[in-house]
Amino acid sequence: MRIAEELGVDADVVIYRKEPPDEATLRDIIAKLEDPVTDLVRRDSLFKKLGLTDDDVASTDQVVATILANKMIMQRPVVVTGDKAIIGRPKERIVELLS
Repeated sequence: MRIAEELGVDADVVIYRKEPPDEATLRDIIAKLEDPVTDLVRRDSLFKKLGLTDDDVASTDQVVATILANKMIMQRPVVVTGDKAIIGRPKERIVELLS
């Protein structure tokens, strides 16, 4: 993560496409998430292709189930510190969290 390097912050980068979070990890991220849990689901062409609606990802359990079934639907990047997690869009949010 270039922003972490620029700020001199050590970071472990997890490529969710290659190493998707398991249920426990996902729930840990959600517990720390400052954003609405529903924001973890990308609303893109895959969302439409899967026939999903906002009602399908309205609760934590639904978000977890959707991401576990379709790892590519998870919004990225997600930045996690010891006690906080954010969706790193726009990227200025990452600077704020890591500064």
